[in-house]
Parts: sequence; structure tokens; C-alpha cells
Amino acid sequence: MAQNGTRATGPRCIALVGPFQSGKTTLMEAILTRTGAVQRQGTVEAGTTVGDGSKEARHHLMSVELSVATTTFMGESFTFVDCPGSVEFAHDMRAALPAVDAAVVVCEMDEKKVPQLQLILRELEDQKIPHFLFLNKIDKADSTIHDVLKLLQPASRLKLLLRQIPTFAGDIITGFVDLALERAFVYKEHAPSQVIPLEGDALDQEKTARFSMLETLADHDDELMEQLLGDIQPPADKVFDDLSKEVREGLVCPIMIGSATRTNGVLRLLKAIRHESPDVATTAKRIGVKPGADCVAYVMKSLHTSHGGKMSIVRVLSGQIPDSSTFITPERDAGRVAGIFKLLGQTTEKRGPATAGETVALGKLDHANTGDTLTLGKQAHADLMKAEPLPPVLSLAIGAKERKDDVKLGQALHKLVEEDPSLSVVHNAEAHEVVAWGQGEMHLRVASERLADRFGVTVATRKPTVGYRETIKKGIVQRGRHKKQSGGHGQYGDVVVDIKPLPRGSGFQFAEEIKGGVVPRNYIPSVEEGVADALKHGPLGFQVVDIQVKLIDGSYHTVDSSDMAFQLAGRLAMHEGLPQCQPVLLEPIYQVEIVVPSEATAKMNALMSGRRGQILGFDTREGWDGWDVVRVQMPETEIGDLIVEVRSATAGVGSYTCRFDHMAEVTGRTAEQIVAAKKAAAAA
Repeated sequence: MAQNGTRATGPRCIALVGPFQSGKTTLMEAILTRTGAVQRQGTVEAGTTVGDGSKEARHHLMSVELSVATTTFMGESFTFVDCPGSVEFAHDMRAALPAVDAAVVVCEMDEKKVPQLQLILRELEDQKIPHFLFLNKIDKADSTIHDVLKLLQPASRLKLLLRQIPTFAGDIITGFVDLALERAFVYKEHAPSQVIPLEGDALDQEKTARFSMLETLADHDDELMEQLLGDIQPPADKVFDDLSKEVREGLVCPIMIGSATRTNGVLRLLKAIRHESPDVATTAKRIGVKPGADCVAYVMKSLHTSHGGKMSIVRVLSGQIPDSSTFITPERDAGRVAGIFKLLGQTTEKRGPATAGETVALGKLDHANTGDTLTLGKQAHADLMKAEPLPPVLSLAIGAKERKDDVKLGQALHKLVEEDPSLSVVHNAEAHEVVAWGQGEMHLRVASERLADRFGVTVATRKPTVGYRETIKKGIVQRGRHKKQSGGHGQYGDVVVDIKPLPRGSGFQFAEEIKGGVVPRNYIPSVEEGVADALKHGPLGFQVVDIQVKLIDGSYHTVDSSDMAFQLAGRLAMHEGLPQCQPVLLEPIYQVEIVVPSEATAKMNALMSGRRGQILGFDTREGWDGWDVVRVQMPETEIGDLIVEVRSATAGVGSYTCRFDHMAEVTGRTAEQIVAAKKAAAAA
């Protein structure tokens, strides 16, 4: 077991995370090329990378789900998990992170991406996952690289530690100095960097930067601090052991530099990962695997493949998984393994049993879900750390273009939600529509594309139905008489109802004050049923709420009266009475909390007023430096595509949560347009 700075051994699992378009997929490709897992480095633009292998990822030139690839470096097995950078697909990252040993955060010198970086670093910090920063695209940076700590430190709660500094020829970065090794390297195109003499300005800069690195390490090591104060050069082994220990304990975050497209800096990064990342035993302890537990595995991702059925990507945390194993979870039987596979992006290769530390795909675990804790044997291990999906922020009503695909659509949506729990499906019985909720516009677009490409269901989408209601502003007493003679028994029901408005939020109340048996008691429930049925569609076309209807009089016929006749009489009384009660339209108002970087807070003011939002106040976001919370009350119809504008105003990082608050009256032109649209839809 790795501790006190000694190097970990055994299979490792490393997440590649970072802001959108920072180069994570390209870095994984560079790693696979450097380690010999692929012969030639592909590119995202050409659609030839191991990661981003799905049709949707290649079409949009972005990661829309995690990609997994296992390779060997210096005789040891490493699995790299390339996670999407877009906040819309962040759940894939969040669900996989608990089981990784460490993470490489790929970023660049771009001030606009610092809030995105902060979101990702906060996730790693909260889960106590050791991590490195890889400052990518160094070949496109300029001398401001020396301001890297000033730019990036506000995004991290851990102390950032420069492990390397660049060397220049004029304004062009030609290589780097490794501050731990005290060696200078010059970059070579698609080849290992070459050691060069450390001299001149580079030597002076190295001494200053190295002392700063050692000072940071000495904050947590009294012995090292004494050596520095005594002007004693610490041994190289001491420096590397301190680096390993402090990275694993989450005390510092080292910064490495390089260029993934040219594979510059990749070998040094791999060596740092190999030396400083913890092993699976440490990871298992971090997330709560019981000491001495039999085979325990964590499901990082569920996939439904076109031909191979369901596959579960799992990290083995203890024990061994033989083929044909039967797994259980704390809630259910997960199923029997039908094949163990090594992963290289979209390519799978059947292999033998998987041991602790390895990351593999298991076939046909039909009842295992993303985030599940799997156990062999009769006693299920308690659930380990599980990432709950973030609240959805955008919805679309979705339906099959062809009626024959309705059942197929339901099955496909179920599989999509299994794969991606941040997608949810709600059946709106009142509007007779299926509503898909997701994390943003691209998230729902990709879901629609998967339905067509993977499951053969072409869908049509539209805005979901808003839950408008109507109520009344004055009361009336109204008679409803249903009388019909058609030979034999006729139909006769006669009621008088007192219709009154109720306070907002009261719903529907029915009462009766029948005296002298003018309406037999056995018919009163039928009157209520007829009244309730009439309230489903009021004079404006919407369900009527906040109303009391009291049955106060009526008459009956001993032969011709029936339940149906009194039900129709109640309905008739409402249809004739409601238009005289000054019907008004109501719309749902939601309490919305928007979280944005502080520099975008002013933009929210203009955005909210343009959406009929009433700003209730601003606060700093607790525990988040440089972020604010904006509290607003806003109509449901205005929330529809709110997330698109919020993300546009915040470089893709803003988000919101909302909850229903109350119904409010809509008047004027807005109400007229809503009623007209409802009538047009009903006539269509």
C-alpha cells in the first residue's frame, strides 16, 4: 500500500477532466500513442481519436459521454477515463470520479475558463480526489505563463504548485525545466523531450521557482522547512517523497505543462502519475470499502450497445471478478456477467478475470445501474459514494414521429435514463405528453440523436405544455336542468348551484345544503362528478381552480331521474354559470435561484426583467469565492429556455434551480395571446 511517499503499484485508474475544449480527448490520444496502445495519434477534427468515438461526439466535435482506454506504461496498467468538459454532460464525470485513484485536470491559460475550472476542481476537492493540473496548449501561450499561479489559484482551494516552468527562445516556448528533477528539456515534435544543459537565465529562473515549490511543500513538512531555513539542499528522494505524500493527502495540486497535440510534456506527466498517484487500496478506503471485503466493484457507467446488449463499466475495488459471476447490490440482484472486456474507446476485447484495481466492462448485467456498488456472494456491501444528478434545467415534450414507434420510444427512453441518470422523463397525464428533462440544449439534442441512431426511433420535440389555470372573480347562483324525452324512460336532472371564488391555492371545494329532499342524497355524488368534470375546461380553455360550488336546490322525477341525468345537470350549470363569473387566467410562478460568477450578476438583472422576472435579491454564494446567487420569481413560461441565456452570459457555467411558488393572475395582451393560442390548438 502506498503511504509516506512510497510509490504505489498495481493497476491505476486516472480521470482526465477539465473545461470544455481544453484538450482532454487529445491528451488521452497522446498518452495512448506514447504508451504504444495506438500506432498513430488521431485528431478530434478528423474523427480518428480513440475517445469521442460515438457518432454524436464526432458529429458535434465534443465529448458527450465518458471514454475509457486501458494501456501499459513502464510495465504497469493504467486506465484513463476521458470525461466530458461541458457542464451539460458533467454527470458522466461526477458518476465516474468516486472510483478513480487520481485526476488530471486539463486546462489552459484562458481567464474566461477559470469559472469552469473552479466547478471541476470543487468536485475533486469535495470528493477528496488527488489531482494534477496539466496546463495544455503551452505552444500557443506567451510569456504570461509566469502569471499562471495568479490566474489559476483563485479556482482552487488547494495550494497550486508549479512542478515545471517553460524555457523560451525569444517569445517562443521551446521546452521546460522540471523543478523536482532540476533538469531542462527541449520539446521535440511527436517525440520524447531531450535533456539539455541547465544554464544561463533558465538556471536563475529554476532556482527561484524551485525554492518557491519547496517552500510550499515545507508548509506541511517541518524537516524540509528546517533544511530550507538552514540553506541546506534537500535530497532528491526527499523532494519526490514529499510531492507524493502531499498530492495523495490532498494538500497540494502540482501543475505540469505541455502540448497534447504535439505530445510535449506527456511522458513527464505519466511519470508523475505513476510515482505520485495512490493505489486502489487507498481509493477503496477513501470511498468506504470495508477492510477485508470480498469482491466489490463500482459501476462508473452503463451502456446499451447496438449488438452486445447492456455493458457496465466497472472499477474493481477489491477481490477478483471471474467470468459468469453473479452480482448483487444492496437493493437487488444485478445479474450474471456474460463476458469481461478490456476497453479501448469503442473497441472491446474479451479477457480473463479482473483483479483489484482494474477497470473493465462487464456484459449483460441487466439490473446494474450507474453508481451501483456490486458485490459477489450473498451479503451485499453497503452503497459507496454515489453522485446524485444535478437538478434538470431544460425540458422538451417528446413524441415518436410515427405512432407505431410509441412503445419502442418508451423502451428507448428507459435505456437512455439508465445510461445517463441526469436525463429524466416525466409523463404529464393532463397534457397527454412525455417530457424529457435534461441539463441543457445540447444534452437534449444528443439524447434525441441517440434515440434515432442507436434505437431507431425518430422523434419530434416541442415546448412542453405550461400548467395554466383559470379562476373566477365573482360568484353567481346558476340553475342547470337536463331534460330529455325519447320514448320509454326519459332523462331528468335539475340542480341549482352557488358558485363562489376562493382564496388562491384553495383548489376546488364542493358542498351541499339540500333541504326537503329536493335532490335525493344518492344523486349528490353524481352532481359533484358533473361539476368536477366541467372544471377541467373552463371558459378560457383551462382547468378551473380556487372555486367553491355549493348545491343549494333542485328537483327530480321519480321515474326519469338517474345518476347520469344529475351528472349532466351539474355539468350544464357550470358551463352556463362560469362565463358570467369574470373568469381570469392564472399562470404558475416559480421561485428561481440562479448561481453565476459575480461578474455576470449585473447581466442577470437585464435578463430577468426581459422575462417578467421579479428580482428578490442578491447574495454571495456560500463557500464559493467570486460567485453570486440571484433570487427571482418568474412565470413558468419564461423559465422554458432560460438556461440557454444564463449559460450564454456566463461562459457556460451558470445554472439555476427552481420550485413552484404560487399561481398569479395574467392580464392584458399576454393573457389574450395565451387564450388565443389555446383555442387555436384545440381547433387544430
